[in-house]
Amino acid sequence: MHGDLSWAAKPAALRAVLRPSSGVEILLCPPDYLLPPLVAACAGLDISVGAQNCHQEDQGAFTGEMSARMAADSGAGYVILGHSERRTLFGEGDGLIAQKAAAVMKAGLSPIICVGESRTQRDAGDVNIVVGEQLENSIPQDADGKNIVIAYEPVWAIGTGLVPTLADIAAMHGHIRAMLIARFGAKTAQTIRILYGGSVKPDNAKDILALVDVGGALIGGASLDMQSLAKIAQAAP
Repeated sequence: MHGDLSWAAKPAALRAVLRPSSGVEILLCPPDYLLPPLVAACAGLDISVGAQNCHQEDQGAFTGEMSARMAADSGAGYVILGHSERRTLFGEGDGLIAQKAAAVMKAGLSPIICVGESRTQRDAGDVNIVVGEQLENSIPQDADGKNIVIAYEPVWAIGTGLVPTLADIAAMHGHIRAMLIARFGAKTAQTIRILYGGSVKPDNAKDILALVDVGGALIGGASLDMQSLAKIAQAAP
């Protein structure tokens, strides 16, 4: 929940620093009311725009909510679902996230489905079970694996400055990839991007993004400054 209408100038500032020759895909996910101006601002810049959340129904008496269809009409190509803040602050569970993901795909958009554990769960040795259950139950049962993005975000690392070891990140992404292969088959599963999110910054992005099965980053606070975001993008292999 950051930004104002002046942020429509940020995509051009980002592209001025980061030239399109790198081949790195950039996706900006602003608050709902900034979707149309950001979509307009990103036109011709090779920068995509997505929403931070949506409702599971197409329309109805759900004051304050935005449907996936409305996100699509606004020009969004993606919707983030199940972010740890949605899970912890708003009580969203796997079943609801799966419903939202189904609505997002029905609207022709790509869901970015977030999974991750708390510090207590990791210390208890339950991380594979927790993340595995979230992954299994947050993806719609009838999904074919196409156009889905997964984001692994250890809750305890978000905005804290704490980051799992590279070995821990690699192990979890490998675990997620194995589960995707078991569900969708190797050919489809290898096309699903698995993002890492949790205190990604310019000084650690290169090592994280170089890991096997890390297909990108879900960036929070470090994305609010275009210089910082550009440096992270430039660190991508």
